[in-house]
Amino acid sequence: MTETEGKTLQTKEKMTLGAAAEQTKPGIVFTPAVDIFETEKELTLLADMPGVKSDNLTIGLNKNVLTMTGEVEAPEDENETDVIREYETGKYFREFTLSNEIDQTRIDAVLKDGVLRLTLPKVEEVTPRKIAVKTA
Repeated sequence: MTETEGKTLQTKEKMTLGAAAEQTKPGIVFTPAVDIFETEKELTLLADMPGVKSDNLTIGLNKNVLTMTGEVEAPEDENETDVIREYETGKYFREFTLSNEIDQTRIDAVLKDGVLRLTLPKVEEVTPRKIAVKTA
């Protein structure tokens, strides 16, 4: 199979977190789909979090563990009555262990149109560079 044949457009439903016993509050917990890209200077992490507002999003960093938590609230008005309910509400949760190559003091986060974009800059020591050769 060629590389282009292996890449097809696929839709994904929200994935729920498997271990309900680990939760301390009732409700559904989703695992956001994530794409990670790398350049010489940084990693970029894109997390799909539809329906999450910036007020309901928390990004934590503790002992090299980056944690993303978001909550989706019901979009309907309190005066409305359910006819059909397919829109799932709940919490998003995902965590990653960061290597020492990431400059944790410069991490940047932007939430736009339901997609969280984290920019994880690499520390200067690991950024590839060319060393100039001088003549003596």
